Amino acid sequence: MIIERGDPKDPQSVALLQASHALMESLFPPEDNHYLSIDALCVPEVHFFVARDGDTTLGCGAFKVMGDYAEVKSMFTAEAGRGQGVATGILNRIEQDARGLGLSGLKLETGNTLHAAHRLYERHGFTYCGPFGDYPESPSSLFMEKPL
Repeated sequence: MIIERGDPKDPQSVALLQASHALMESLFPPEDNHYLSIDALCVPEVHFFVARDGDTTLGCGAFKVMGDYAEVKSMFTAEAGRGQGVATGILNRIEQDARGLGLSGLKLETGNTLHAAHRLYERHGFTYCGPFGDYPESPSSLFMEKPL
């Protein structure tokens, strides 16, 4: 498996992002969906990554530079890639690149029912925190951070 910078508009990336958005929309009310649109992932302050096995994209993730920290966004693994370390590989790459930019830490917002995501982030040293940036307090959201 290779983790590399990717193009959010690549057809396989689009399919993953659309699946992620559909899942979030099925689980949470519209006001609690904070994912970035595909166009919003194509700006210079966003670093988008994909995990590939040959020609197949198995997962994606990104971070957005938010001043002195990075916000983790768009983490999603295709069904075929689950249990293979895809999310771990992407999260490691996000941390590596954010460190390389001299950022102070990583922060994220995730849904309160996404228990597999919570376990992933906890294993990688994230701890729970309060809302940050423009996020409102919400019963559907959990916030996490990790200093770098």
